[in-house]
Parts: sequence; C-alpha cells; structure tokens
Amino acid sequence: MLQFEQISKRFGGLHVLQDVAFTVPEGGIFGLIGPNGAGKTTVFNLVTGLLRPTSGSIRFAGQQLNGIAPHRITERGIARTFQNIRVFKEMTLLENVMVGMHDHLDYGFAALLIKSRRFRDAEASARLRALELLSWFKLDGKAQQLADSLSYGEQRKLEFARALATRPKLLLLDEPVAGMNPAEKTELMAEILNIKQRGFSIFMIEHDMRFVMGLCDRVAVLNFGRIIAEGAPDDIRSNPQVIEAYLGKEDA
Repeated sequence: MLQFEQISKRFGGLHVLQDVAFTVPEGGIFGLIGPNGAGKTTVFNLVTGLLRPTSGSIRFAGQQLNGIAPHRITERGIARTFQNIRVFKEMTLLENVMVGMHDHLDYGFAALLIKSRRFRDAEASARLRALELLSWFKLDGKAQQLADSLSYGEQRKLEFARALATRPKLLLLDEPVAGMNPAEKTELMAEILNIKQRGFSIFMIEHDMRFVMGLCDRVAVLNFGRIIAEGAPDDIRSNPQVIEAYLGKEDA
C-alpha cells in the first residue's frame, strides 16, 4: 500500500534519513519504532506532504506522493493523528468529526448560502456518519459536549474518529499512547484492534515497545536515520542490533 524507496532527507548538512526503504502492506498494522531522534516523525511528515524528500520516492497505492500538497494526500486516502492531541476544543464532539468530512460533502457554496435541500440532506447524512464513528469509541453519548470537557484518553479517541471521517485507506498513528497511563493504553489497544477489524490499514510510530509488539503484524526499526531491522515482532524483539539501539552496546 505504501512504499518508501531509498528515501533520504537532509536539513542542510544534517542527514535525518538515509536510504530508507520499507513497504507497508494493505491490511493489518505496521509499526515503525526507534529511539528518540531516530527520524520517525520525519517519516510521517514526508508521507503526509509536510516535508519533501531530498531523494528517493514515496508511493501510495502505486501513485507517486512526492511533491503533492498535504490536502491532496488526504484526498487520496491517508489520514493522520499527532503525538500532541489536536482537537478543536471549543467545538462539540459531533462538530469535530464532521470537520473531517468536508471534502466529501456533496454541495457547493451556493447550496450552503441558501440552505438548499441538497445541503440539508448532505448535512443530515454527515451527522449520522459522525455519530456512527463516535459510537465506535463509545463517545456518541457525549456528541453535543465540547471537546474540552473530555479526558485525555477520550480526546485521543475523538482524534481517531475525526481521522476516520476522512475515509482513509491508510491511518497513520503518531505515538498514540504518548502521555497515557497503563489502563488507558490497554483500552486504546483494544480500540486500535477494532479499527483494524473494520478493514482499515494502520501505520504506527511509537516508543512503547510492549504496546507495539502487542499490536503490530510487522515492525521496522529506525536508528540514526537508517532501517536496521524489519520483521515479525518476535524477530525484532530478539534482534541484537535492536537491543543495542535501545539499551546501548555495553548493556546489550
């Protein structure tokens, strides 16, 4: 589904990524892990068009992504959440999710101005879909509450619902359990598995090794801008290079 083909990214003389190559398959959950500063967030910024690669090619469903604007990449079927939760706190949960649907609402500006039948039908359909997405995360009962009233874990779920509202083929999760306690992590793990079971493909970057190993079907490891290992979770867990990257040479 997503292919990184010898991707490099430089900021001046700093090589953040060097000849990175991996493939995210359709279906299932693919994880990218690595120590702080390994270049994981840069990978996501390249996929979503916030950055452009210095060299190499990124393909999604066989189509080139290099040089495409972020909103066009979203239209092609890639949605993303962020490490630092980004919800519209002054809006209701329902409004937050409906924001993610704006590219798929079938009416123009004129229909909006006159509140035409087409506009009313599209809005009603979007509202029902938003409520359905909120129900996936057991948030539909709070649909009319302001997002600011939610707990940290609930705001993360709301962010998931809004991302899914864009109708993605691939969902990118940027350190989804950052700042969460063990109970919240366990609950979110179940939610991510539910998303997978509904037919979505997921690409995740995360620091929490236990969380990644319990969820992912396949894992790649990034260290100092290079892929040092890729395989099933059990293979990654016992890989000497991975152990050294996380623990240091002496401890490894």
